[in-house]
Formats: sequence, structure tokens, C-alpha cells
Amino acid sequence: MDLTWLWILIGVVAAIIVIIVIWYIVAYNNFIKMKNSIEEAFATIDVYLKKRFDLIPNLVETVKGYAAHERGTLDEVTAARNSVANSSTTEERLQNENILSGTLRSLFAVAEAYPDLKANTNFLDLQNQLNMVETDLANARKYYNANVRMFNTKLETFPTRLIAKKFNFTKQPMYEVPNAAERENVKVQF
Repeated sequence: MDLTWLWILIGVVAAIIVIIVIWYIVAYNNFIKMKNSIEEAFATIDVYLKKRFDLIPNLVETVKGYAAHERGTLDEVTAARNSVANSSTTEERLQNENILSGTLRSLFAVAEAYPDLKANTNFLDLQNQLNMVETDLANARKYYNANVRMFNTKLETFPTRLIAKKFNFTKQPMYEVPNAAERENVKVQF
């Protein structure tokens, strides 16, 4: 009879250990899935940034033909575009992308002063394309932030926090706009 209780105790302890190991594996795999979702979301943002990046030279050239003396604004847009391309970290890329959005607002403000430019079909086509890209980019940012929020929440809550710490999972940056002026949409409607 004493031996029966011993076997029951060993069975219960073994079952608890198996449950803990299975939970541990599932929690670790969930962290990996969430990390991969964040990377996928950031890659989606990159796709739309690349589309916008490719539109900018055409936009600058179109504006240049009508507003040659607005060289400073055109140079700022080009410099901001290059900063995004040369970003080495996620945080730096997100910050430079915000700067580029601000310079695009300046470019469209310049275009307001040139009625012939606003009537140019090439400019209007570029404007519409940029508007579509900006909408897609906003949706991609929302998706990225949702994935980051879920990951960071799991990272900071108990007991998954223990696994995150053991495997050096770190908090991921949210896509945030640093100041109120940059929170405004790039105006592409004239």
C-alpha cells in the first residue's frame, strides 16, 4: 500500500513536470511566432516605404520644373529620402521616415503656390499614387504596432516574462510619431 502512494506521487510529479515543459515549449514558440510577425509587419512597412521612396524623385523633378527657386525644400526632401535609405536600425529608420513625411508636407505646401503645377497631369498622378501609398503605409504601421503591442505585453507579464528573460527577448519599438506637427497627414489633395 505504501508503494502505491509512492507511484501515485511519482506519477503526479512527472505529470506536473511534463505540463511545465510543454507550457515552456509552447510559450517559447509563441514568442518566436510573435517576433516573426513583427519582422513581417516591418517588412511590409518597408515595401510601402520603398514605393514612396521611388515616387519621390519623380515628384521632386516635377516640382522642380515649376518651382526652380524652391531649391531648399527640394534638397530637404532628397536628403530626408537618403536618410531613410541609409538607416541602420529599426528605431533610426522609423525616425528618418517621420522626417521624410514632414519634408513631403513642405513640398506639397510649396506646390500650393503654383497653380500650373497643381493642374499638371503627371503631378496629379504622382499625387494620387502617393496618397494610396500613404494609406497603405498607415495600415501597415497599425499592423506593426498591434504585433509589437502583443509581443511587449507577453514579454512583460508573468509567467512568460521568465521565458523572455531566459532567451533574451527584448522589448520592440512601437512606430510612434514624435511630435504633434508630424502626426498630421501628408496633404496630397489640392
